[in-house]
Amino acid sequence: MAPTDDTGQLAQHASSFGTTPPARPPAEGGARPGARMPRWLPRAMVLALALIAAFQLGSWAFHQLTGLLINILIAFFLALAIEPAVSWMAARGMRRGFATFLVFFGLVIVTAGFVALLGSMLAGQIIKMVEGFPDYLDSVIHWINQTFHTDLRRVDIQQGLLRSDWLRKYAQNSAAGVLDVSAQVLGGLFQLLTISLFSFYFAADGPRLRRALCSVLPPARQAEVLRAWEIAVDKTGGYLYSRGLMALISGIAHYILLEALGVPYAPVLGVWVGLVSQFIPTIGTYLAGALPMLIAFTVDPWYALWVLVFVVVYQQFENYVLQPKLTSKTVDIHPAVAFGSVIAGTALLGAVGALIAIPAVATLQAFLGAYVKRYDVTDDPRVHGHRSRAPAAPGLLSRMRGLRPREREIPEPDANAAEEGTS
Repeated sequence: MAPTDDTGQLAQHASSFGTTPPARPPAEGGARPGARMPRWLPRAMVLALALIAAFQLGSWAFHQLTGLLINILIAFFLALAIEPAVSWMAARGMRRGFATFLVFFGLVIVTAGFVALLGSMLAGQIIKMVEGFPDYLDSVIHWINQTFHTDLRRVDIQQGLLRSDWLRKYAQNSAAGVLDVSAQVLGGLFQLLTISLFSFYFAADGPRLRRALCSVLPPARQAEVLRAWEIAVDKTGGYLYSRGLMALISGIAHYILLEALGVPYAPVLGVWVGLVSQFIPTIGTYLAGALPMLIAFTVDPWYALWVLVFVVVYQQFENYVLQPKLTSKTVDIHPAVAFGSVIAGTALLGAVGALIAIPAVATLQAFLGAYVKRYDVTDDPRVHGHRSRAPAAPGLLSRMRGLRPREREIPEPDANAAEEGTS
């Protein structure tokens, strides 16, 4: 006998009485049979996948274009630095493109002359060291023979070096290193050309670039952008020109010292100290003084000591006398803030960050200073670094006197009243 369908019989009985059968309860898991997917779910999934793909593509493109973005940032700050000179010549009737070309041409001439002088100095010192190396080696061998009672000869040492595997491996590695150095030099020249082209376009087309940027902003935002641009130009140009003036003063001072001591290549070393000490903040003076000390040591060891003393003394003079007067109106930031900004810029962008950190922070500080509300400081001794003197607490004897009950004062008898009573 076939099993009966309870659901079908229930439906037949319900239809006979004119009612509808109750709905079947949902299956385990909460989903009703025949339920459909929400319409928004496929779109949300597609949108999430599209956002993930866009993020991955943007991250990949950013990492690939990091070098180009850094070059553009350097070019932008360089254009801000030379824009005052370009604007000054353009205001006197010269075409802006030609004025920019003249400024760049002057920079190229100065840089090429400095590199040529420095290269000739280094080449002369290397040739001098190579020519004097046999005598230096003979003096070292003579000292070793006298001290350790050996019988070394320079010919034996030279033959041992020529037959050693170390020299052969060093020559092979040097040959491979020459190719790497050549590739790095070509890459550096291409990077320099890229920075020069972008900075030329930024400086020559500065007004057009500002108009294009302001055309997509409302009038209120346009005023803020132009104000920020003007502050950036003033701070960056002021930083460059003040550093250039201090580099000139530092170079002349060190040149006078080196020339008085008779150190060779004194003009080139003076220019080296001036540029490196000013455009590498905080520690640039000590790094720049290392090369003059080394060359002065080849003349006389005491000369190197005199150069070290002069570098230290001049650094203090520059920090406390010269720099505050020259940079008070251009880049007025605290030395601790400058040092921290250099460290942060180096951590983010390396040497490029160290160069642009101070003008960037000075621009940001000046821009925020126009919107930060300031109040008058109260005349409190603690503001000036003095401790406030609180009123002294009463001593134990004073407190005991205050707690002791007062003695009742007995009035003295009146002399007139006594006479009246007697009479």
